[in-house]
Amino acid sequence: MEKLKFAIPETLRHKIAESAPNSLHSTCSSLLDFYQNLPLFHQLVRDLTDPEMALCGKNKEAALEAKANGNVCFSNGDFSNALRFYSQALHIAPTDVDDGEKNLVATLYVNRASSLHKLGFSLESLRDCSRALEISPAYAKAWYRRAKANASLGNHEDAINDLKISLKTETSLSGKRQIQGELKIMLGHSGQRSSLLEEPYDITQDEPLQVELQCIFTPTKGRGMTSYTDVPQASLIHKEDPYAAIILKHCRETHCHHCFNELPADAVSCMSCSIPFYCSTKCQMLAGGCGSSEHKKQYEFQRNLIDDLEDYVRNVTSPSITSSELDHAAEHEHECQGVHWPAVLPSDVVLAGRVLVKHIQQQSYDGAHPNIYAIMDLCQNYAQLSNESKLELHVYAIILFCCLQKFYASKLPFNSVIISEGQFHGNCPHEIFRCQSASRLSRNNVCGAGIHCNVRVAQAVYPGGSFFNHSCQPNVHAYFLSRTLFIQTTEHVTAESQLELSYGPQVGQLNCFERHQVLEDRYSFICQCRSCARVNLSDLVINAYRCVEPTCLGVVLDSSVTKYEKEKLGHLKVPNSLQGYMQDEDISSVAFQFCKENDNGCCLEAGHCLSCGSYRDIQASQKTISEAETYIGRLQDTMTGNEVPIKTITDAIKYFDVLKTFLHPFNKKVAEVEDNIAQALCLAGDLQAALDHCQASIEILEKLYGKDHIVIANELIKLVSIQLSMGHESAADNANRLVKIFSRYYGSHADIIFPHLTYLKKV
Repeated sequence: MEKLKFAIPETLRHKIAESAPNSLHSTCSSLLDFYQNLPLFHQLVRDLTDPEMALCGKNKEAALEAKANGNVCFSNGDFSNALRFYSQALHIAPTDVDDGEKNLVATLYVNRASSLHKLGFSLESLRDCSRALEISPAYAKAWYRRAKANASLGNHEDAINDLKISLKTETSLSGKRQIQGELKIMLGHSGQRSSLLEEPYDITQDEPLQVELQCIFTPTKGRGMTSYTDVPQASLIHKEDPYAAIILKHCRETHCHHCFNELPADAVSCMSCSIPFYCSTKCQMLAGGCGSSEHKKQYEFQRNLIDDLEDYVRNVTSPSITSSELDHAAEHEHECQGVHWPAVLPSDVVLAGRVLVKHIQQQSYDGAHPNIYAIMDLCQNYAQLSNESKLELHVYAIILFCCLQKFYASKLPFNSVIISEGQFHGNCPHEIFRCQSASRLSRNNVCGAGIHCNVRVAQAVYPGGSFFNHSCQPNVHAYFLSRTLFIQTTEHVTAESQLELSYGPQVGQLNCFERHQVLEDRYSFICQCRSCARVNLSDLVINAYRCVEPTCLGVVLDSSVTKYEKEKLGHLKVPNSLQGYMQDEDISSVAFQFCKENDNGCCLEAGHCLSCGSYRDIQASQKTISEAETYIGRLQDTMTGNEVPIKTITDAIKYFDVLKTFLHPFNKKVAEVEDNIAQALCLAGDLQAALDHCQASIEILEKLYGKDHIVIANELIKLVSIQLSMGHESAADNANRLVKIFSRYYGSHADIIFPHLTYLKKV
């Protein structure tokens, strides 16, 4: 990549640097003409697109080697490593290869099912057996292993049916005797047919949208969304599936490449290449790999199977997916060639390709010639990109065009790729987050103070969702179930007021200076939301220093913060016009002189207290702060285990007292240290002290975020878990409070996304 950029002549570099959205075709055409005569470029394209040279194809020999390693581990009782080797083999095993008399993939599924069963994962074992039977319906061992899994789950009727079919398909005498013995045991039990293999949640059954929205144009933010009527708090106002989506590289082995949920122990792979992992056969088929639409090999059963067992076999061996679902999105199909360009190119470049392919497919269904200009407006911020960014996306556009041509050939217009790639990189797509380990409730299974336990797992393009503008204090909340975007109001919104969500940084998370940096770097705009245009308590205190006067609660700011607060007030000529301009009435408690009428204005200077004007030497203070943070950091380093040395805790508390003499009581770092100490004290068994520090952390975060913010609900989980361990009656009130906050942000989906809420409702 760097060599390709370095080879571009200076004149062409200058032309690209000066390019605008309407000149993208010209500049990219010039770059393509140059690369056509560059051997280095042609070698790169061959490396990316030649299946013989790629590392992402299936490999029979490597799969058999991994299977053999798994067999050794299983024989030695090392079931965890056996599971790992069988999963590795499944990832690279071709679907049309036999291992002895059985299909290799089917055998690997049965082997992995045995490992899962030994490790106590009965449901996962059951699913793997069913996958083996989808490939080889007459596989006796798969039916037998499925019976064992069903028996472990209490599904005795299903287990009996599995054993009956296994008995019919087993050819060896010893095998038949073993199955007959199991049948005698099972016939003494009865139960209902299991529904465990069904999807846990069907978003098609979701509650309907509650309001009608309209897209408007504003002088400062362009397009935005409003409602014709007042919108009550906690109203579902938008629901949308992505136009295209892509998993991020760091989550490729931990999350499903289609629905983006965490991968289970029985993850499945693409049928034709070794890039994606999926949480289920359904996601595998919906993603649309090259082999996903092929019919499985059929096997002839003995004709004396009774009718009810024939139906049972059909239900087990046929994936529950409709043709309409398969037509919905086949975004992996054009990448599934045994080539590795989708694995090598950046995720957003691959996503740009998926957007383009989706559009071309839709146009071809309608019999229309592909018109990339009709996709969506994606070039609003192109002109604000740096010269280096423009050059980089031009190079990626040419590479993407050549890679896609291997699949689409003459169907792919050159200008469509160039414009799509160029426009796409002018805007960032939505980022899909997942709450990690949300189903477990534990006082130690928590993240740092005021930080969501969310993991960024994917990027997606939602045309409708893109109309919602950003605010650092949003009045709507976006979340995801599988791939579907949901947007819900978090406060009452009056008619024709803008409905705004957060693009990432929020008040309470970062100060105004830091938020502006993030938004400009990621989205190329300067935020003009209500919070960035007003003085608010959070921005003043989040990184503030303490006044040198012990009895003064005033804040002392550094130069970066004072610059932005001055800009907020720059247009005001009369100091007392600040009345009504403050966003939080508590500001007066930390900035008395700042709010007070003064002929000379307030003392808004770095290092000076905003209440009494006293001066603190911030540079000198920082030396002592850094030393204290070193000792406190040792505490966090030791919390990776189950025990924390008492001396480490006492040292941290000692230096925390020093830290508090320099940092303002509402400084976010103080909240984070309070939280770390609370977790350490929990590990040490001192629950009362842990409770006190946990409460202190929450009180600070309430000042930064507000009392009903989702961050507070996350922190209340820690508090409630400690209170429950101590038998405190107040746990019920706090549990009820956090349940209400989660419902405010996630509505009826709160219990689905956070299963522990069901337990907390009973507290």
